[in-house]
Amino acid sequence: MEIYRHPRAPQVEQLLAACDLPASDLSPGQLEHFFACGAADAPRGVVGVELYGQVALLRSLAVAADCRGTGCGKALVAEAERYARLRGVTRLYLLTTTAGRFFERLGYAPAARESAPDDIRRTPEFSILCPSTAAFMVKRL
Repeated sequence: MEIYRHPRAPQVEQLLAACDLPASDLSPGQLEHFFACGAADAPRGVVGVELYGQVALLRSLAVAADCRGTGCGKALVAEAERYARLRGVTRLYLLTTTAGRFFERLGYAPAARESAPDDIRRTPEFSILCPSTAAFMVKRL
């Protein structure tokens, strides 16, 4: 499965909307740290990383319904982790309302929201966009 960087904003936003994920806080700078699989004009999966020194937020993993179970999500997460590791990230955090079991299979563990580093707490995903009931998870890279 081919993974590429810098998917175009309209396609990312369209896929996120189709998967009921927020996109209102996406900026061109953040999209520099996004990856996709599938055709450039119609990606079938996307994921992003927000870098904050040694910690980062894995965000916006979205896979088109007809591609789930094909390895696209797993490949995207692996590429995002590799990218983060190369940039000195030692802990990768995420929030999810629906994919906790998927992330547990990839080595992420539940964490207390109170344990979130300040940089992660200040992200719109943590502070505004994701409900307080979202699972907060972490993986040491």
